[in-house]
Amino acid sequence: MSQPAHVDPRGLRVVAGITAVVLALVLITPRPLSVALLAVQVAVFAISALVSLQASPYAVLFAKVVRPRIGPPAELEDARPPRFAQVVGLGFTAAALIAFLAGATTVGYVATAFALVAALLNASVGLCLGCEFYLALRRFTPARA
Repeated sequence: MSQPAHVDPRGLRVVAGITAVVLALVLITPRPLSVALLAVQVAVFAISALVSLQASPYAVLFAKVVRPRIGPPAELEDARPPRFAQVVGLGFTAAALIAFLAGATTVGYVATAFALVAALLNASVGLCLGCEFYLALRRFTPARA
């Protein structure tokens, strides 16, 4: 069995910061720009969740621009919890996008706001709600033989 992938935790926080900016812009810009920004964020979450965290455009930006200036991390983090968090973010932003496109703007704003709060918590204090949810699920799920 292969070892799980690992990621730079500083990169996760930078990605969360960029995500927070994009989601805040979704909440304050007029349509159709806000819907286009949300569609971009849905695509970024989809790449992170379905391909890999390192394939995300925001992660590529971190790897090429930020990490060379700050050096290697002191330690790496298991990629499974943050990748699960990207799936959760994908769910919220996809639901928001569908709601906006269907004319249910209140639902769209609420789902976007939830995703924004999660991104802000991760970017500002390193609290990844999706990661915590992943770990809670792991604790309450029976181990496979």
